[in-house]
Amino acid sequence: MVRNWLAAHGETVSEPAWRADNSGWRILYWAFHAPLILSSSDLVYRSAVLNHLARAARHLDRVADKTRPGIGQLVAWTGIVAASLLMPGGEPRQVFGEAGLRKVLETSFYADGGNIARSPQAQLDAIMALAMLARTYDMRRIEVPPFLQEILARSVPALLGLVHADGGMGSWQGSAATAPEAIQAIVAASGVRTRPLKQARDWGYQRLVAGKVVLLADAAPPPVARVTEAGCASTLAFELSDGADRIIVNCGGAALTGATIPEDLARGLRTTAAHSTLVLADSNSTAILASGALGKGVTEVELDRHETPQGSRLEMSHDGYARRHGLIHRRLLILSPNGRELRGEDQLLPAPRSRRKGDKSFVLRFHLGPSLQASLTADKLGALLRINGGPLWQFRTSEGALDVEESLWVDGDGRPHPTEQLVVTATAPAGGASIGWIFKHIG
Repeated sequence: MVRNWLAAHGETVSEPAWRADNSGWRILYWAFHAPLILSSSDLVYRSAVLNHLARAARHLDRVADKTRPGIGQLVAWTGIVAASLLMPGGEPRQVFGEAGLRKVLETSFYADGGNIARSPQAQLDAIMALAMLARTYDMRRIEVPPFLQEILARSVPALLGLVHADGGMGSWQGSAATAPEAIQAIVAASGVRTRPLKQARDWGYQRLVAGKVVLLADAAPPPVARVTEAGCASTLAFELSDGADRIIVNCGGAALTGATIPEDLARGLRTTAAHSTLVLADSNSTAILASGALGKGVTEVELDRHETPQGSRLEMSHDGYARRHGLIHRRLLILSPNGRELRGEDQLLPAPRSRRKGDKSFVLRFHLGPSLQASLTADKLGALLRINGGPLWQFRTSEGALDVEESLWVDGDGRPHPTEQLVVTATAPAGGASIGWIFKHIG
């Protein structure tokens, strides 16, 4: 495989083979698999492998600082440092690479350890690259720099804050539901032993836990456009799991454009409607422009969280619809102490200084996990949620018209699966509207 790759790409610098992040990953992976890759007795081949690693390092020396901010740039600098540790006379490159990596880490992560793209998959990739780099230092019997140890210590609990009860990842900001085994392996490789972060105010996620039930909520504006190509208009969306079963999910997978996720579908997966939250006037809470970049919308999210004997209470609001529609979306979530009941209320409140007139239609969307089947009650205000071989849940809404529609959910391998969603349709007059709802474990 390596021989064929060198024949195809070794002499010609082109994308995607020589893209900065791919070059960085290649240095890390080839180094870790060197006992296999260099096991050939063909000296010409062995020389070509080593020469390519040196050439890739020189390539990254030139392009790493010009790479788009985010995980790609971080991996590029990681590759530079790894190359400096692996090749003779690498001390000058090590000084250069560590300085660049430190600078990128300082601008790529919030104080609570979350990455600026707000992407769980980017978080996982960053931890993996940094863990591989730390192991490279260990192999050389060189002390891992304190700044590298510190960022791993902060980023791992932030990542674990977005895993469900089954250990798998939630679907946020283009990420899909990565399997528990992959997360466990990468966290173990990091060497960081810690508990999940329950409240990441800077990164923008909230985690509520009661028994086997985990609730994850998006409590922040989307990331700025320059650090992501798959940012999602998902503010105030939530996911809910009960043990190994996903009850409420987001569609996810917008960043996994490829054979199974065409570009048109990926664009749809970024919309507010692809997330379990309120959609006003069939529009996104943050605009997704024709270029694919994120536009105007949510600029401020207010958050209030309390832990009481009656359960965990999370109150959030955003201004994404204020300028266009004159309304503020406020969402209240209350998870009971035993996790058997999630009460919610969605309100549309008149925005300050707005002069909105006329009614506005809106819908609440609750995308169901891949193992759930929903059947409506006779009064069209409730639904029974059946899980094959799992618990039985019930949904009720206080207002609006409830229906079951088709949806999809993208797994950790980027494969879409047909699913269902609960859709509550209603109208908000000029003075606003309020809908209460409940998910209840009944057996």
